[in-house]
Amino acid sequence: MRTLDAKWQRAQRYLEQGNVTSARAAMESILASDPDQPHAHVMLGGMAWKADQVRLGTEHALAAMRCRLDSPEFICDVIAALASVGEAAAVHDLLAHPLLTYMPISIPVLMRLSGLAQGNGEHDRALACLERARSLGAGGAEFLEYLGVQLVFNGKLDEAERTLEECVRLKPTLGRAALLLSRLKSQSAQRNHLGNLATGLARVERGSVQHASLEFARYKEFEDLQRDDEAWAALLEANRVMHAHRTHDPDAEEASIQRLIDVTADLGASQFAANREGANPIFVVGMPRSGTTLLDRIISNHSAVVDAGELDDFGNQVRWAVNHMSPQLLDETALARLQDVDFPDLGRRYLEHTQWRAGGKAHYVDKLPANWLLAGLIARALPGAPILHMVRDPMDVCFSNWRAMLGDAYPYSYDMTALARHHAAYQKLMAHWHRVCPGRILDVPYVELVNQPERVARRVLEFCGLPFEPGCVDVTRNAQHLATLSMVQAREPIDTRGVGAWRRYDKQLEPLRAQLAGI
Repeated sequence: MRTLDAKWQRAQRYLEQGNVTSARAAMESILASDPDQPHAHVMLGGMAWKADQVRLGTEHALAAMRCRLDSPEFICDVIAALASVGEAAAVHDLLAHPLLTYMPISIPVLMRLSGLAQGNGEHDRALACLERARSLGAGGAEFLEYLGVQLVFNGKLDEAERTLEECVRLKPTLGRAALLLSRLKSQSAQRNHLGNLATGLARVERGSVQHASLEFARYKEFEDLQRDDEAWAALLEANRVMHAHRTHDPDAEEASIQRLIDVTADLGASQFAANREGANPIFVVGMPRSGTTLLDRIISNHSAVVDAGELDDFGNQVRWAVNHMSPQLLDETALARLQDVDFPDLGRRYLEHTQWRAGGKAHYVDKLPANWLLAGLIARALPGAPILHMVRDPMDVCFSNWRAMLGDAYPYSYDMTALARHHAAYQKLMAHWHRVCPGRILDVPYVELVNQPERVARRVLEFCGLPFEPGCVDVTRNAQHLATLSMVQAREPIDTRGVGAWRRYDKQLEPLRAQLAGI
């Protein structure tokens, strides 16, 4: 034990000195003496991850999970290590560790567990952690904001509204909470939050993301009240602030899309073939705000289907396949390695990591809009997976992006020129996927879906190999968790309000329309 303690101390000194090579050697020496030291595995896994050794980092994270874990705090460390390398099934298993259920846990650890559960799409577990934290005395505006979000994800909208109202009363500058509160209902002259939003704007740090969030909230409420000039002014300011925070290079994106097209010119996607065993995924892809959530809710209303949420699993397995981790999924390194990927193995790993999400059903919907970027790879790796592509009018979908505040993931959405060029790149790649994957992707027009939902649902379900069930088009009866920007709207009856919604600001949006027409 003294020898082991000495090695730990030496490894820590090396890390403090920034000597990663010596620290790694010291940790490996510890594992040579005792392979079941989870702390060493976690630290070596983190070093591997930072050195862009995805597979080695995965091995260490899984090894740490198999060791004896003796505290909720360290279980969180192992879960975080597993999440960083995309081991969603292992995260799911470890979130159910007995110590997390039966052992007293502090508020900070419960908050961390809630975030880890949310990141894995386990929103009921995330909410349960927050409820435990509240029973221990957790409170304050920031806690209420996070609680409000989880209540919405879990469909508890009335409780979420009360929670968020208390949150913004305590701290009006929490713009994200104010924005979510504004989205919960249509505002009226008698009942709205404009006064509280004005208070928040008077106090908020100018140019901050919270400032932008408050402006997006003002836009939504002014629009509900038919005060369109004020709504547009707030929307312009919101996007101006966000654009200043986010960098997006349309030239780089277009070059990356073209490179992806070039390296997948001979993709040879597999024809439909059902999985030999286990549940079958159904992919729903498209631009954000194209109707992917609505289509997902219709499909997951089927008795044989469950909504698995917006999953990063396929992208994470692509990262494992190319043994490369970067913020941009398909950067130059990943694209260069793509031609050597074992696609059957990629598909097998995806299925292994996602089967638990089916919950005993025969099918599960993987609805990550951004998977349009990977649609051809999905078709090649998963012969049994239908791919449904939501197609929406360019002006409608681009305006819906412009007005939405999509966060960090879609930086193109805060600038009209970048937005138009992004849409053109998306259309170019989807046309390519249709050429190299004939018959594997079904386009689903949004305008047809909202005008003739039953007819379109029949076509979609037939494509997925499922019989039609009349109750599918009643999305109001779908009680499954929903954690998307449309989480309130998608619980309401299907309507056509989104068709041509951009025409309300047709003069202001003329530059966008001209750019879309000219590209």
